Amino acid sequence: MFQPSSYQRKSRIAVGRAASTREPEVISQPAAGGKGAGSVPRKPLESGLYRARPGAHIDRMAILKIARMGHPVLRQRAAEVADPKAPEIKRLVADMIETMEDAHGTGLAAPQVHVSLRVVVFKVMGVRAGDQPGDGPVPLTVLINPVIEPLGPETELGWEACLSVPGLMGAVPRWTRIRYSGVTPEGERIERVAAGFHARVVQHECDHLDGTLYPMRMTDLSLLGFADEMRRAAPPAAGGVEAAAEEAEPETVEA
Repeated sequence: MFQPSSYQRKSRIAVGRAASTREPEVISQPAAGGKGAGSVPRKPLESGLYRARPGAHIDRMAILKIARMGHPVLRQRAAEVADPKAPEIKRLVADMIETMEDAHGTGLAAPQVHVSLRVVVFKVMGVRAGDQPGDGPVPLTVLINPVIEPLGPETELGWEACLSVPGLMGAVPRWTRIRYSGVTPEGERIERVAAGFHARVVQHECDHLDGTLYPMRMTDLSLLGFADEMRRAAPPAAGGVEAAAEEAEPETVEA
């Protein structure tokens, strides 16, 4: 259902793919308690991947390698961003947008590109917009240090997929209305009320910042499966799987 955005330009993507499989540098240090040694990633902004360099051009973007379910970076709480306006954060955001667009995703969180910081990017296309307040199209949005507040106890089951859980899709309960806030790379505060698909996208992305993947939110694992198989034989209670399965190539929410 999602189509490549006009944001993508072939020349930029060609350059990005040539240098896209970078992960933060791994170093060895003593394990907890001082016994043995283990390999752990450096802090994201110490690894060199987003270290500011004199004369560096912030608009040179790259398509980054996406972490898959099982990688340690997806199981931990991401760190707060101390300075949202730092040049290395702007570079990270630019690379995340490029990576999301290349994968035809709806959103992306920094831990998905091996950077354990509280940064997400997302958008809601007009085709997914609903008719209730807060569920309209949403332009490309960057949230740094986001906070979510549910507006009521109501939840709704909906299909989701994830770039970090390739090939699968599942029905996930989410709050139907939320208020979220955060800061942009320019230091401006964003606060919005979201509903429907818009609310689902934001919740999915922010879950990544706390080490949570959508299967961990599911209450019925019979509604988890490979997207192509679910398209052929959806569980009767799921509903709407055909459209969702199409969007789940590669992503329904991602997201």
